Amino acid sequence: MTLISTTNLGRSFGSRKRKIWAVDNVSFQVIRGEILCLVGESGCGKTTTGKVVAGLYKPSAGEVLFEGRNIWEMEKKEFKRYRTAVQLIHQDPYASLNPMQTIYDIITAPLFRHNLVSSRAHAWQRCIELFHIVGLTPPEDLLRKHPHELSGGQRQRVSVARALTVNPRFIVADEAVSMVDVSIRVSLLSMLGRLQEEFGVTFLFITHDLALAKYFAWEGRIAVMYVGSMVEVADTPRLVNDPLHPYTQALLSAVPEADPDLTRNKERIPLRSQDIPSLLFWANFDKPHDCYTARPAGRLLCLWR
Repeated sequence: MTLISTTNLGRSFGSRKRKIWAVDNVSFQVIRGEILCLVGESGCGKTTTGKVVAGLYKPSAGEVLFEGRNIWEMEKKEFKRYRTAVQLIHQDPYASLNPMQTIYDIITAPLFRHNLVSSRAHAWQRCIELFHIVGLTPPEDLLRKHPHELSGGQRQRVSVARALTVNPRFIVADEAVSMVDVSIRVSLLSMLGRLQEEFGVTFLFITHDLALAKYFAWEGRIAVMYVGSMVEVADTPRLVNDPLHPYTQALLSAVPEADPDLTRNKERIPLRSQDIPSLLFWANFDKPHDCYTARPAGRLLCLWR
């Protein structure tokens, strides 16, 4: 069953005379319980798409559907239910946590706001349960600390715990591991994967790292974005082994290999060069594909499989 979907989604910034489309005509579906990774270079519109899906930005065009209902046509009570069901994990754990509050205050704010606990003792117990879920120990000591007393990995786990306070069904993870040490990224990704397996949480995982997307969503799907548009969507193994769009091929060619022999023999595809036409106006396919939609001049060729 489709949990979240977008139809011809667009988001622009600026004035009427000088309007810039950060997201342009993006359509996709996220099935309940799956992981969809949104991949692309910095500035391609990934974060803006995630914030529109999370209800933080109102779309300039198109619509966002939650269980088949346009979220901006919902009544106040229904929209509140949607906002608690869809949570966002921000990219920067150093900026997303209030430095003036203790970790206990940060975690319990949504618990009290939505009347999910009956007392401070109940809130304390709920915090301990959440910290065990996200792998933060000992919780009793950490809850009394301020964000600056925690490491980057611990702060990001606190952000995940805060998102879990309202029992969300859908999490938008915006570069959730990009600002932590490489040594702890795998443990964070494993923790997020456990949430998906044990609690049925659905993920829109935003990243610029295709290798990371392959690891986290090997049993899910990857959607590739380029200058505000979605150019290819496919199951992860199929997209990795048989990419159709030139931009996807270029991203895959840039992924480093652990084997030095593979690295030496790997052909690098330039993203921008005078020798190749612009991907905004051109796409060349030398293999059969399921279907494609050619857009007007100046728009991307969008592939769906």
